[in-house]
Amino acid sequence: MRSTPAIHDTTDQPADRGFLIAGQRVKAPKIAPGLYLVATPIGNLGDITLRALETLAAADWIACEDTRVTRRLTERYGIEAKLLPYHEHNAAQARPKILDKLSQGLAIALVSDAGTPLISDPGFKLVREVCAAGLSVHALPGPSSVLTALTVAALPTNQFFFEGFLPSKQGARRARAGELARIGATLVLFESGNRIAEALHDLAAAMGEREAAICRELTKLHEEVRRGPLHELAAIADELETRGEFVLVIGPPPADSQQVSASDLDRLLTDMLQQTSVKDAVAQAAELSGRPRREVYARALELTKLSAADGEH
Repeated sequence: MRSTPAIHDTTDQPADRGFLIAGQRVKAPKIAPGLYLVATPIGNLGDITLRALETLAAADWIACEDTRVTRRLTERYGIEAKLLPYHEHNAAQARPKILDKLSQGLAIALVSDAGTPLISDPGFKLVREVCAAGLSVHALPGPSSVLTALTVAALPTNQFFFEGFLPSKQGARRARAGELARIGATLVLFESGNRIAEALHDLAAAMGEREAAICRELTKLHEEVRRGPLHELAAIADELETRGEFVLVIGPPPADSQQVSASDLDRLLTDMLQQTSVKDAVAQAAELSGRPRREVYARALELTKLSAADGEH
C-alpha cells in the first residue's frame, strides 16, 4: 500500500522566499524537509555564507535562541522568516513541537545567537531525537569562535581541546584548571567578562608560564587579541575591558613537562595561602600541580616563614 505524502501547513508563510545580497533580491531554491544546522556570524554580519542565506530564506521555520538576535540577521538580508524560540529554558517543551513539524514534512533551520549550533549552545538533544526519529539532519559549516580564536592566537593547532565555560565557583574552577593542565594540547575556553580576571588568575596558578592569548570581540569593531605567557596576562587581568565575548587560548605544556615548575608551584601556593589555611592550600596545590604532597607541604612552610619574615621588616 502506497503511503500518503505528509501535508504541511504553509499558512502565513511568505510568498517570496528570498534574500537580499549586494542590493539584489535573490530567490531561494527550495530545500528538502529536515533539520538544518546553520552557522551564523559571531559578530560581523558579513560573515554569513551564501548557503546559509539560501537555507534561512527557504526554511519553513527558524528555531533560534533569542528571536531578537536572529531577527537582526534576517532583517539585514531581507529574509521574511517565522521564528521559533528554542533555548535551554524551553527546550523540553519546544522539542516535541519541532519534531512534529519535521514529521509533517517541514524544513526547519536551527541557529544559535552566534556561531555554529550545538557548540556551548542548546541543540544536542534535539539533533539526537531527530536522528532517532529517522528524520534528516543537515549541517551547514560556517563561523565559529573556537576556530577563529585558534587561527589568531599564534599557538599550536595540530591538537586542541575545547573546554567551553569553566565552573563559576572558585573551588570547582581551580579543580578543573588543574585537570586541564594535564592535557597535552592547546586549550580553548569561553569566559564572560565579569569572570575573566578570576579565571585568568586560577588558570595561571595551575599552568604558569604557558603561552596564551585572550581574544575579545572577535570579528567585531573592537576586536582585541592579547598574547603572552599566561601568568603575565593574569597580571594585567584587572586592566582588561570586560565588555564583550571572550575566548581564551592556552598553548600546550612542554613535551617533557609532567609537573608544574618550581616557580609555578610557588605562585600557586602563594596565591592559595593568601586565601585559605596551609592544610587546604597544600591539598589543592598538590592536586593541581601533580607534585607529591610532602614536597608541596615543605615548600608551603618555607613560603609561610618567608612571608612572616618579610612582614617583620
